[in-house]
Amino acid sequence: MIRLILTVSSFIYAVLQRYAPTNIVLGRIRQRRGLKWGIPAMLLAAPYIVLAHWCSSAIGDGAPGWFNLVVLLCVWNALKFIAIGPISVALLSRARYRERIEGREAATESKSLPIGNRSLVRGS
Repeated sequence: MIRLILTVSSFIYAVLQRYAPTNIVLGRIRQRRGLKWGIPAMLLAAPYIVLAHWCSSAIGDGAPGWFNLVVLLCVWNALKFIAIGPISVALLSRARYRERIEGREAATESKSLPIGNRSLVRGS
């Protein structure tokens, strides 16, 4: 029984990672080229918060109970977009630090090579 539950939950996770729009956007932001968009992506939380507020007030006015699921989904997506801002800043600073270290190592390595071998390192 536990194996079945684990298999089904893994399948659902894989499908959501591949096809859910917010997961696609967050996946692209976590890549090196997209890290600069983490802070602006936090603004995408605002429509989700507005929609959650609208649905919760509609529930209070007598809307169907399944609107609670919409509220839950909107709040979850808003939290994901709010969290990606600081996470992307940390990942971007770590990536830039690594690139700086690699650049220093490459510069040191090219300086230590004999003059005849420098063209091989640069690719010329």
